Amino acid sequence: MTAAVCTLALLLSACASVQRATYSADDAKRATIDGFGSVRMWADAPAESFDVASFKPKPQPSRPFAYLALSGGGGDGAFGAGILNGWSESGARPEFTIVSGVSTGALIAPFAFLGQAYDPTLKEMYTSGLASSFAASPNALRAVFGSSIFDGQPLRDAISHYTTPELLEAIAREHAKGRRLFVVTTDLDAARPVLWNMGEIASVRTPHALALFRQVLTASASVPVAFPPSLIAASADGKAIEEMHVDGGVSTQVFTFPDRLLMQPGSSRRMASPGPAVYVIMNGRISTEFQPVENSAKAIAIRSLGMKSKREIQSYLQATYQFAKHNGLAFNMTAIDPSIPEGQGVGFDTDYMRSLYAFGYDTARSARLWIQTPPVP
Repeated sequence: MTAAVCTLALLLSACASVQRATYSADDAKRATIDGFGSVRMWADAPAESFDVASFKPKPQPSRPFAYLALSGGGGDGAFGAGILNGWSESGARPEFTIVSGVSTGALIAPFAFLGQAYDPTLKEMYTSGLASSFAASPNALRAVFGSSIFDGQPLRDAISHYTTPELLEAIAREHAKGRRLFVVTTDLDAARPVLWNMGEIASVRTPHALALFRQVLTASASVPVAFPPSLIAASADGKAIEEMHVDGGVSTQVFTFPDRLLMQPGSSRRMASPGPAVYVIMNGRISTEFQPVENSAKAIAIRSLGMKSKREIQSYLQATYQFAKHNGLAFNMTAIDPSIPEGQGVGFDTDYMRSLYAFGYDTARSARLWIQTPPVP
């Protein structure tokens, strides 16, 4: 989806801008969200930055450490929804200590975090036809004179419908137990990924917390140019600023561990928990098959950007695998088989999502769910 949208952006023949108040890099470094404490950090910050009580999970007596990382992928998120439902049906799905989500994975993450009771919600989100409204009525003029091809209101409305005060209260209770829910956005001004502690936001228990929670989910799922960015109000030493946040997939398609740890897998301590494991659900295809490419600028651009993205994903998964191996975690991942045809356009076709959901569901109930080594880039 991202490659196709980026290509459309390159092919636009005119551009315009929506004016924003400027602020400096120093302002960005000091910026906080009024009414909240430590609810976010740079996802590419030094590893020691993550040594914060509210971000670190607490040991769960008699429960193994289980980390679920959900990738981006637009309508391909139907695959992840099917995996989770089928995994529940198999009786083997654990309670996750940590759940992280990027882009469409961010939309899945709160419900995966809260457990099997929310499986019907995930199925409805991707198979009822609701998601098809996200990419309805594309308008190139909106991109030329505004900030996106699609109106972002259907996406915001869906997020508001599903993220209720009751949902946030349930997340806050689990956060208090020591479990952690993270979502990644991309701060376009800083050109850096931001890791949001969604359980900490929910724990504030105010209408502002609900609004921020929804805004972060919207930002993480808002592919640039396709959907408008989220302008998140912050302040730096009393100066009001508006940060521009977009799809977390611009920075990373999936988030497992801080970059510095992945680059130095032997620098951290081994897990003391019995049977610790990391599970990665890639809502997309991480390898390519032979495919004749049409001799057109659009087809060449989509194929080239897609290849680059897959190579980056493979490298990241290899780094996660090496980190897991050095630190005593079992590595497990699943992805859409590259032989399955991709959806047309931006991938929110209802029939396509229903077929992907069914494929994910059947995969999770079979013996072929997980692979223990990622593909070599």
